[in-house]
Amino acid sequence: MIIQLENKSIHVSDAGQGIDNNKQTIVFLHGSGLSHIIWSLTEQFFSNKDFNVLSVDLPGHGNSDGPCLDSIEKIADWLEEVFKKLELKNLTLVGHSQGCLEILEYAYKYKSRLEKLVFIGGSDKMAVHPDLIRLAQNGDSDAVKLMMKWGYEGSKKFIGGNPVEKIIQSPRDISEILAVDLNACNSYLNGSKAAKAINFPSLLIFGELDKMVNLEAGKKFSNLLRNSEAHIIDECGHMIMIEKAFEMREKVLEFLKK
Repeated sequence: MIIQLENKSIHVSDAGQGIDNNKQTIVFLHGSGLSHIIWSLTEQFFSNKDFNVLSVDLPGHGNSDGPCLDSIEKIADWLEEVFKKLELKNLTLVGHSQGCLEILEYAYKYKSRLEKLVFIGGSDKMAVHPDLIRLAQNGDSDAVKLMMKWGYEGSKKFIGGNPVEKIIQSPRDISEILAVDLNACNSYLNGSKAAKAINFPSLLIFGELDKMVNLEAGKKFSNLLRNSEAHIIDECGHMIMIEKAFEMREKVLEFLKK
């Protein structure tokens, strides 16, 4: 699905099903430097469970026109314009990594459209190592290798190649997309305040071996959210929706049925 917003084309993957106003809607938000593609193992599953499924490409990502937005606050405001354009309500937001920060800021500013929240591999703050930011700003492919080293459990291999490396392919992708996102995460300071103000039913899913958001940080985040429950996936790193997609989506479905 392509929509026009401020004379720019925005891509929203809808699993080929469109939007049925009689169904509950789930919106998936990708992490830094990525796109709707990371939700490919998740979209069809929830579409087949009779949900509207929408995976949004942020500006400059995937099939959406750029440039990228350089702060979490700007992304939250942009999401409200997208949801307004699509006339969405009673939403469940599902975010991964940076997407979790976007959920926090959006829920803090815009409560009326929301019903439930799902945070995958997320926290209220996501400090980024300066070496990773420097490499990304220089368009260095080592930025992606370093991100994967910190993000994945062990040295996982993927059939057909690493999906993240297939999305972030060029020096331009690294310097003009990934670097902007990493800086936005590193600069976001309202997460703790936003989390304390949120009272929506929330599910937090963490990878046992996640190096980017370790379990200690996850526990602190969970304690900030008043109406939350947490699930830890064994032998899993940061890229939960790729590493352990089946377990993740079953836990999300269980949560949504409550």
